[in-house]
Amino acid sequence: MASKYEIIIFWSDADKTFIAEVPELPGCMADGKTYHQALANAEVIIREWIETAKGLGRTIPQPRGRLTFA
Repeated sequence: MASKYEIIIFWSDADKTFIAEVPELPGCMADGKTYHQALANAEVIIREWIETAKGLGRTIPQPRGRLTFA
């Protein structure tokens, strides 16, 4: 199941990998050797981020869709 959170994917020369960042979920990032692998890993990490936040009793931001600063 695809999330409704915005995912920004970019190439990192320093890391030699694609980085997938989820701006609405602080600290939620993943990487992958390919664009598609970074996206798939981001979907996994989003689910894990939400599960962890629920377990800690933290507020989970609602997806806002396209962000204006991205």
